[in-house]
Amino acid sequence: MSNQLTSTICAVATPPGIGAIAVIRLSGQEAIAIANKVFFGADLEQVESHTIHFGTVRDGETIVDEVLVSVFKDKRSFTGENAVEISSHGSPYIQQQLVQLLLKHGAVAAGPGEFTLRAFLNGKMDLSQAEAVADVIAANSESAHRLAMTQMRGGFSSEIRKLRDELIHFASLIELELDFGEEDVEFADRDDLKALVEQLHGALHRLITSFDYGNVIKKGVPVAIVGEPNVGKSTLLNALLNEERAIVSEIAGTTRDTVEDEIVIKGISYRFIDTAGIRDTADEIESIGIRKSFEKIDQASIVLLLVDAVKITREALLQEVAKIEERIAGKNKQLLVIANKVDQGHADELKTKFEGIDNLILLSAKDKQHLETLIDRLYDFVARGQA
Repeated sequence: MSNQLTSTICAVATPPGIGAIAVIRLSGQEAIAIANKVFFGADLEQVESHTIHFGTVRDGETIVDEVLVSVFKDKRSFTGENAVEISSHGSPYIQQQLVQLLLKHGAVAAGPGEFTLRAFLNGKMDLSQAEAVADVIAANSESAHRLAMTQMRGGFSSEIRKLRDELIHFASLIELELDFGEEDVEFADRDDLKALVEQLHGALHRLITSFDYGNVIKKGVPVAIVGEPNVGKSTLLNALLNEERAIVSEIAGTTRDTVEDEIVIKGISYRFIDTAGIRDTADEIESIGIRKSFEKIDQASIVLLLVDAVKITREALLQEVAKIEERIAGKNKQLLVIANKVDQGHADELKTKFEGIDNLILLSAKDKQHLETLIDRLYDFVARGQA
């Protein structure tokens, strides 16, 4: 990390590797002057802010690349200081040459997150907004992107600012009463103060609750698929992902470790974890997989208990449900029972067998019967803030 705001930093702003275009960013008091030493096409110190110029970057007499240079002056940049962005061809060699050339002329290599740090230190954003920059970059679903953009544009900061202003206002009124304690004057209305405290309590409760929800949105909702071997867990995962991701076999115990993959449902990212079948076994490798299955249940927000709709008895299912419920009790997790392989049984008999069992869905992962019902339930859990 360079010395606070005194140096001019530079770094490649685009992802590593080969691409059509790369962007090298400079920020600091000398950013424009340093870029001007190597750029030929316009006098960058004389141009207007927020302008783009075509030319070449040269190292002595050698042309390194033809580039576009964007100039941002003073406080009108992302970092709140002079900044230059050089758009070059995306060759890693060219990127390296450009950075080395800028370093040779006085820039220093930027540390991780240093451009955003400068934006914070220069008052261009608060800590909440700075954190949101990373979330916008990492967003992999519509909901995560929307949440990060709201935070980056000051949505969370605005809420905190309102609460702070209200507290400062009433604190000043209470101080007035203390200063004029001998006077029969009430500056802070007690009913208004009580209403404010209740309002603040409600607002803080919403913010605390939204923290867990926000983490789920940003990181994806972890969903563990559990059940005995060969009930169709891998088939269900493949049906949800619409691809052959896990090994599917008629041999019980084929999935001997956990398999994870991700799917976006109605703008929300879900991380599905296909676990090893849970049963008593002497196989050491399979035992490790089963132990990991229990760990994944502990990590999941939603647990899908998958059973063979035809083979399992009602009593056995209730025992399985009780076992999982005991495991997740008091942990703010949702359990959904999936009676799979309904294509192999009679619909009326199956409905009678499972009648009255809460949070149960009859489906066929193989034929994708009623898969949409499962998808809707998964979405509802998160939309209602239950996961």
